[in-house]
Amino acid sequence: MAMTDGNRSYSVRDMIKENKKKQSGQQFVEWLMPKLLLLTATISVLTTIGILFTLLFETFVFFERVSIVEFLTSKEWLPWDEKTGSFGVAPLVTGTLLTTAIAMVVAIPIGLASAIYLSEYASEKARKILKPILEVLAGIPTIVYGFFALTFVTPLLQKIIPNLGIFNALSPGLVMGIMIIPMVASLSEDAMSSVPNSIREGALGLGSTKLEVALKVVLPAATSGIAASFMLAISRAVGETMIVAVAGGSSPVFTFDVTKSIQTLTAYIVQVTTGDAGYGTTVYYSIYAVGMTLFLFTLAMNLLAQYISRRFREEY
Repeated sequence: MAMTDGNRSYSVRDMIKENKKKQSGQQFVEWLMPKLLLLTATISVLTTIGILFTLLFETFVFFERVSIVEFLTSKEWLPWDEKTGSFGVAPLVTGTLLTTAIAMVVAIPIGLASAIYLSEYASEKARKILKPILEVLAGIPTIVYGFFALTFVTPLLQKIIPNLGIFNALSPGLVMGIMIIPMVASLSEDAMSSVPNSIREGALGLGSTKLEVALKVVLPAATSGIAASFMLAISRAVGETMIVAVAGGSSPVFTFDVTKSIQTLTAYIVQVTTGDAGYGTTVYYSIYAVGMTLFLFTLAMNLLAQYISRRFREEY
């Protein structure tokens, strides 16, 4: 039996051969794709291991020269004098925590309020307008935020707080909070939108107002996702570099005064890697110890976010 396709004829045997060729090609793709995916996953894991190994090795070199007790307990960070310098990381940690706390005071309330509005109140038209605006905020380079904090926010705050220095913790903290708002809003809105509508309808049927449904029904049901977004936002603030490097100053002082110049963990790394320290010096190796401290901070935040997500996850 033969079939024709225009001027060309095909027998059943030819059609079977053609089909086998297609199947063999599909089987090859099915065999190849898992191997490629495994390769990419392996590269990611090996890259992470390589970064961690580099941090650990160079950090051990640093602690061969500087006591770990001094690093953890001293309240002075004066690394530039090789003979009489002090390597207490506390001033850098307090500077980081101070700017992070200010950022969270801004980002969490505004981001959560934005998420509640987008999830429970906004019309489809309003959502289409507001979500792209949030995405634009998330896409602005952090160096732009840094100069915005230095040249606009700080002079504005100096009119309200006369003793505020040109470099301070308040201004970069506030701008970091503005930068992180889209992250909190987007992740929290996704968590709230995943709550089934049947729960909302049941609460409304029992006589609850829309605000009561949002605050007493939807918000508790989305606790795991919202809490995880908070933890990830804190990690983002801890690891922020350019805003604090530009507007926070470079004064590693153990203080909780938001009007004073400070230095964060990331800002110190920037300062050293711009060429202020020679290779092989104690100052050079100190950036790895500071980087390891930063790594442990962000790792703890991510693990905490995963724990909270598992602990408070609601099954529907």
